[in-house]
Amino acid sequence: MKIAFVSTRGIPNNYGGFEEFAERLGERLARRGHEVTVYNPSFHPFRDEQHNGVRVVRVFSPETTIGTAANFIFDYLSFRHAVKKEKCDAVIVCGYTTAAVSFLVCGFGRSTVLTNMDGIEWKRSKWSPAIQGLAKRFEKIAAERSTALIADNAGIAEHIKSEYGKESFFISYGAVPFRDPDQSRLAELDLDPFGYNLLVGRMEPENNFEMVLDGARIGGLPTVVVSSTDTKYGRELTKKYSATGARFIGWIGEREMLSNLRHFAAVHFHGHSVGGTNPSLLEAMACGAFVAAHDNIFNRSVLGEDALYFSDAAEVAAIVKNAAALTEKRENFTAQNLVKINETYNWNRIADQYEKMLFEVTGN
Repeated sequence: MKIAFVSTRGIPNNYGGFEEFAERLGERLARRGHEVTVYNPSFHPFRDEQHNGVRVVRVFSPETTIGTAANFIFDYLSFRHAVKKEKCDAVIVCGYTTAAVSFLVCGFGRSTVLTNMDGIEWKRSKWSPAIQGLAKRFEKIAAERSTALIADNAGIAEHIKSEYGKESFFISYGAVPFRDPDQSRLAELDLDPFGYNLLVGRMEPENNFEMVLDGARIGGLPTVVVSSTDTKYGRELTKKYSATGARFIGWIGEREMLSNLRHFAAVHFHGHSVGGTNPSLLEAMACGAFVAAHDNIFNRSVLGEDALYFSDAAEVAAIVKNAAALTEKRENFTAQNLVKINETYNWNRIADQYEKMLFEVTGN
């Protein structure tokens, strides 16, 4: 079967969740004999034509000159190439926000188009009401025009059903267990095991960095923030909370270092709130992190009872005050979350589910 992944920032992953998804799932489908293509934007540093059995096609993207609006151009060119030139059996669209326009201006031909709906993008508070309205329109286009829809989280599947009356394939992301923690790596950042709290992700309002930092500053441990700070919001938070003991160390691209940071954190805070199964949460679970998550249906559908939850800064403060006394919970929670990674959020199992779905919807 000819399968294409569009609307990512390419492989090998150097950016985020959908890129990890395309890389991990793509290479597994390729090993099963499928012809798999991932479209890379022209600015991606990888220059080869193949990665772990996956064909890589470079497509023009002017993002370095015009910013994120370039994603509409990149997605259209990639989508057109996949359905018109390659005539792929299946095109997996990774998120609808900048890809939905392509559905309006480019027919599907013989291709089956499956859209992974990601989170509820139009609820992002960083966007103006006009942009939120446009994003909701894009969601509607994707929901109505895609051949099939994929939900990575039970909460997203419920949203698709209630909003559009459509069923979706519920298939999550995966993560790779971290098996070799090395506390000596912490010395590179002048940190001690379990001597800090951790906050990882993009600095966006819906990820609740401010809520966590407000609550955690009253504790005795510093909060280490792993995130790029080169946005206006990032600079504001850095200025506001650096004086409270928070340490902003920028983004860490080295997987081993980030995994050790997660494993040895006293508490790993996960503030994401707008939906979907967040890859960063699965990675924290796979590292044996002691997770405290924002209390919403998306995080609860992944973690169940195996995490601490917070809804405001006061609840964050209570967690950091009591964390040292929760040794038994830490051991139980981390063990159960690793079981989830091995049994549910396992890339080989997810590849099985995707392959079964692809055969079903394409009729191949």
